[in-house]
Amino acid sequence: MQLDILNIEGKKTGRTIELPEEIFGVEPNNHVIYLAVKQYLAAQRQGTHKVKTRAEVKGASRKLHKQKGTGGSRKGNIRNPLYKGGGTIFGPKPHRYDIKLNRKVKDVAKISALSTKAKENSIIIVEDINLSAPKTKQFQSILGNLNINVAGKKTLVVLPEYNDNVYLSLRNIPTVDSTVLSDVNTYDIMNSNFLVFTESAAKIFTEEADVVEG
Repeated sequence: MQLDILNIEGKKTGRTIELPEEIFGVEPNNHVIYLAVKQYLAAQRQGTHKVKTRAEVKGASRKLHKQKGTGGSRKGNIRNPLYKGGGTIFGPKPHRYDIKLNRKVKDVAKISALSTKAKENSIIIVEDINLSAPKTKQFQSILGNLNINVAGKKTLVVLPEYNDNVYLSLRNIPTVDSTVLSDVNTYDIMNSNFLVFTESAAKIFTEEADVVEG
């Protein structure tokens, strides 16, 4: 898959990059993508939900009145779940929501997600972004030059390594996020309308493909 490399003004630099077909040109496996996204979202849950049972709520343990002879129903203590302020029956308890997914399945999901974005023509390669200082307005203009509408489209900027100025420039834009290439995951890819790879980040794909072939 060959793509043009654009400069920060949105114009072609005359350079192109060949992205490996085994990563960006496979037939997407939608079910595996679903499993990876499901695992990611499940891992975001803290699982700290908790209610008090009748053994834990405040209240005396004495019997409210004698068993027989009152003409009323039988009653235990005031902590009975049927009473206001009593314990909760079968309420939630703290537990983990983690889902196990094999490493190979995760890799297939990530490749499928990248191939999906490639088919949608949602991948943009831009020359390395070097900002002298954090400037949100300047970063917005760069995205505008790339024909990305930050008002209604989610964008993921993928960098080869952490860049403090880039991160500080885009963190105030609600629809734009950034990540380093080693941390990109299936959910981030599928949750974005556009993937913007810097030239150095995109070259890592080609270098790794050359190593595998060699």
